[in-house]
Amino acid sequence: MKTVMLMANESSSFYSFRLELIDGLLAAGYHVQISLPYGKEVDLLVEKGCEFIDTPLERKTKNPFKDLALLCRYLKILRKHKPDVVLTFTIKPNIYGSMACALRNIPYITNITGLGTATGNKSVIQNITVMLYKFAMCKVAEIFFQNKNNMEFFLSKNIRRDKGTLIPGSGVSLGRFSPQEYPSDDTTEFIFMARIMKEKGIDQYLETAKQMRGKYPKTRFHILGSYEDLSYQPIIEELMEQGIVEYHGKQFDTRPFVAKSHCTIHPSFYPEGISNVLLESEASCRPVITTDNHGCQETVDDGMTGFIVPMCDTEALINAVEKFINLPYGQKKQMGLNARAKVAKEFDRQTVVNKYLEQIGIILK
Repeated sequence: MKTVMLMANESSSFYSFRLELIDGLLAAGYHVQISLPYGKEVDLLVEKGCEFIDTPLERKTKNPFKDLALLCRYLKILRKHKPDVVLTFTIKPNIYGSMACALRNIPYITNITGLGTATGNKSVIQNITVMLYKFAMCKVAEIFFQNKNNMEFFLSKNIRRDKGTLIPGSGVSLGRFSPQEYPSDDTTEFIFMARIMKEKGIDQYLETAKQMRGKYPKTRFHILGSYEDLSYQPIIEELMEQGIVEYHGKQFDTRPFVAKSHCTIHPSFYPEGISNVLLESEASCRPVITTDNHGCQETVDDGMTGFIVPMCDTEALINAVEKFINLPYGQKKQMGLNARAKVAKEFDRQTVVNKYLEQIGIILK
């Protein structure tokens, strides 16, 4: 039996976005190893038949000694568990897991799920990051990109110009995120689902909520997500006391909240791959309002499935939200149906699974 190892940085999003891939690998007869920090979702994957390898890592650290320690940890894991193929996801595994695979001469496929803030502007940090990627990709079998911007960045920096396939993000599970009946128009419910941090557009969302709640009392503004930046906690708590927003914390299953909403707002200017928040909302027949950010705009047909506004433009977001509020109920509902049709056609997760199975087959053959 051939072994496929998957490396990632945390269990929650890994379970949400890679479950169908894991099911596909198991169904194809592979032994599946998962290397990531322990989280409660790991138990569900072990029950399916995966072998878990606990791999602690710090996502946000820029400490070179901790990164070197992570590289050494990956080298030891590969020496001990001897996978036939490795799949890497997210920044730290993509860099240090890939480096370890290259040093151990183990075939690997890298999925660029976003490049993070380090590659946003020309700087010493960007130069170092590019150098690390060049080393990490030196023996890569294939690189899967989730948007054209990330692919073009790699090409412009001469990071393996001979490798690269564009896939539809992580795709969306059309079965798990099935069409939801559109809520009544007694109120208009908006929802923000992301890590609470500046780059995800939380400032723009909160200001929009303040403006709209005063003008349209029958609107509601919900927030789902953990505090990546704790400075926002007292701000949101105060707005909750004022009845401007409703905070629900981080939710493992967002579907019940999406079902009660009329529209998802995702004002991100973070370097996204393809936004899963948008894909999951649209698959559930919900219109979306998002930015012209790479990884967000690709999921939306402006005016048909939702609205696209410029990044960091609070006034434009407020205008788009007000425009949505004043749309006829039937038009809002039709936007949601259009959204479902778009993602079903362009972002079906099974397409991503098939790409992996095909590439793994080529490597092992």
